[in-house]
Amino acid sequence: MAELLYRLGRGAAGRARTVIVLWLAALVAAAGAYALFAGELEESFSLPGTPTTEVSDRLADEFSGMGSGTGTVVLRTQDGEPFTDGQRADIADRVEEAESVDGVESAADPFGIEAGREAQRAEIEEGRAEITGGREEIEAGLEAARAQAEEAGTLDLVEPQIEELEGRLAELEEGEESLDQGARLLELSDGIRVVSEDGATALVTVAFTEEQNEVAQETKDAVIAAFEEIPGVDTDFGSDIAMTPPEVFGVGEAVGLAVAAIVLVIMLGTLIGAGLPLVQALVGVLVAVLGALALSDLVAMSSVTPILGMMLGLAVGIDYALFIIHRHRRQMRRGLDVRESIALANGTAGNAVVFAGATVLVALLGLNLTGIGFLGMMGNVGALAVTVAVLVAVTLTPALLSLVGERVLSRGERARRGSAPAEDGDAPVRTMGTLGAVARVVLVTAVLLVVAVPALELRLGLPDGSTEAHDSTQYRAYTAVDEAFGAGANGPLVVVADLPGSDSEEEAVARQLDVAEAIAGRDAVEAVAPVALSDDRSVAVFQVVPAEGPSSESTEALVHELRGLDPFDDGAELGVAGTASGNIDVSDKLSDALPGYLAVVVGFSLVILLVVFRSLLVPVVATLGFVLSFAAALGGVVAIYQWGWLGAVFGVESPGPVLSFLPTIMVGILFGLAMDYMLFLGSGMREAYVHGSPARVAVQKGLLAGRAVVTAAAVIMISVFAGFIFSHTAMIRPVGFALAFGVLVDAFAVRLTLIPALLHLAGDKAWWLPRWLDRILPDVDVEGARLERVHTPGSERDEEAPEPVGTAVGG
Repeated sequence: MAELLYRLGRGAAGRARTVIVLWLAALVAAAGAYALFAGELEESFSLPGTPTTEVSDRLADEFSGMGSGTGTVVLRTQDGEPFTDGQRADIADRVEEAESVDGVESAADPFGIEAGREAQRAEIEEGRAEITGGREEIEAGLEAARAQAEEAGTLDLVEPQIEELEGRLAELEEGEESLDQGARLLELSDGIRVVSEDGATALVTVAFTEEQNEVAQETKDAVIAAFEEIPGVDTDFGSDIAMTPPEVFGVGEAVGLAVAAIVLVIMLGTLIGAGLPLVQALVGVLVAVLGALALSDLVAMSSVTPILGMMLGLAVGIDYALFIIHRHRRQMRRGLDVRESIALANGTAGNAVVFAGATVLVALLGLNLTGIGFLGMMGNVGALAVTVAVLVAVTLTPALLSLVGERVLSRGERARRGSAPAEDGDAPVRTMGTLGAVARVVLVTAVLLVVAVPALELRLGLPDGSTEAHDSTQYRAYTAVDEAFGAGANGPLVVVADLPGSDSEEEAVARQLDVAEAIAGRDAVEAVAPVALSDDRSVAVFQVVPAEGPSSESTEALVHELRGLDPFDDGAELGVAGTASGNIDVSDKLSDALPGYLAVVVGFSLVILLVVFRSLLVPVVATLGFVLSFAAALGGVVAIYQWGWLGAVFGVESPGPVLSFLPTIMVGILFGLAMDYMLFLGSGMREAYVHGSPARVAVQKGLLAGRAVVTAAAVIMISVFAGFIFSHTAMIRPVGFALAFGVLVDAFAVRLTLIPALLHLAGDKAWWLPRWLDRILPDVDVEGARLERVHTPGSERDEEAPEPVGTAVGG
């Protein structure tokens, strides 16, 4: 691989303009494909095979118009007074207009619904009054008939009349029982309203013809337009209808790139040198993200996916180019010819870039092993961004460096070419003290474990209107519903019950009441109402309003409790659907998939590090370090985004459950990046050791040789990721923080502090490997050391001692 990359670098440097034109052509092609073929991105997450999906599919099959997507419109009077008759008429007209939109199944007039409910109450009261009057009349007639018959001695003659009156009385009692059942159902549904008690807030529910993820944006936009500019009324729209497109690049992201540029200028010493990684990263990101979006009409892709690809592509794109340019500059300072230096840097540092990129690639593609479609797609797009970043690094970097020539060095460096002093990794080093190493291990481990403690309280969920920006219509709609109807109205549940056979409608109503009372008996239920009954009276559908919001712990527990409820003790448990239920199912499935995916990543880490470092201890230490940094990063996320600590600093206005797919994404991305830093630091340590340096000296040499570029690379990644912390999109903010904090912890606390201290304490044992295992492992030259010895004869590497095999691998 190193020799191949050497030739590729030399060829790209010799045909620089051709390479640049090819990449520009790829960019134009990706942009053209995006313009021609890109489809709509999904704003919500769903998984086939979950209990919610199964119930929704059943509803769609058995009830016309049910199981499809819905949208919520929140209307409030501007003066806080009840809606006027004119406003009610205007809203009724807007409801009719919304119903006429292509793709809308129905829209409900809230005032008509409340009027119907009041009419039902009045009908029940009227029926009760009639029954009471009829009972009194019949009972009086019975008493009079019996008294007269007994007095006249003709009781036998009036017996038929008495029986008739008793029959009418029994019918009235049955009617009274039916009215009582209806009244009880109305009472149970008292908490379900579409017009607030003060008459100043109303809800319009729009039912679409397609499933939630399939509703066209044009349909949603037309519905929104139908309810705009109602005189004297403020209109807001729920997140199920008014999800704004994610902001791909904003002020925060620009600040992150600016910080990365400053780091590059400090690291590379020239504006030209600093500009090259930025230009290459942008080219790579645009090619990858536009190319991925061009497929969005063919495959389901969430709106977060391309942002994640851009975030990752920018970070690794800048870093990978930096590694090669840094190596090239070091060789140039030593007097190497420009073109030869480009080729050699591509074969050495470029080889490490390919190997590091491959680890990130495998980790991201491994997300497909979770069996969760949208998560696998995130991994695929991220993997595409990393692949393009690697290709750009090993082809476009040599081409641009060739055009830049010696200007990649500052004027002072060009003047001193060929007489540069020894690099950090070549100079005599002073090893760390044993007590200092012990102190580092204890202190770093203790601090990271403390930071990781909040992760024990991790709760997973998906964002709702409460997590949106406070100036958004989704947040205003969410808070208006909360204030006027209660928190649970923002996440109503749909419950499906199988009823025992009912010969009459009255029996079916009685069965519905049994189910409704069983549901209402749960502590976390605010209200329950029947909404549909199948033609054969065997399936009933209920709307259930929880006591708390859709992301609360009580609502999550309620969903699981209802699914275990068997009202008739016949083995037919209730089914639960709805947005809140769907989000809970997605979170549960992601939570179940995380341990298995973490085990796969840890196992892969051990294997790949075993091959690279030819050691048993180093892979174990490096992998445990990754687990520690992952736990600490997750603890930080929980503390800030779930508990609300430092919320004012990070713009967390509404703490809540952690984004359900975030821990899994963190594992994939942080593992790859952690292995990047481990490869660049650890391979230098191993090279020094196998060429004769004592184990502890080798650790320090590798640390000194790699810490500058690893520090710069880590700061750049932190800057890029941190730029997304203040994104306008709620789902992106915790992702940006998690990756930025994770890289900070892993690079500086684990790779540059903890790992060197542990390897120092281990001494020669750090590089021990059984001979039988050494013989069967492939020999991987990550940094292209053999290539460097071949193409730079007389270098200091040729003068080093041969590899002490016995010492390196043990017996």
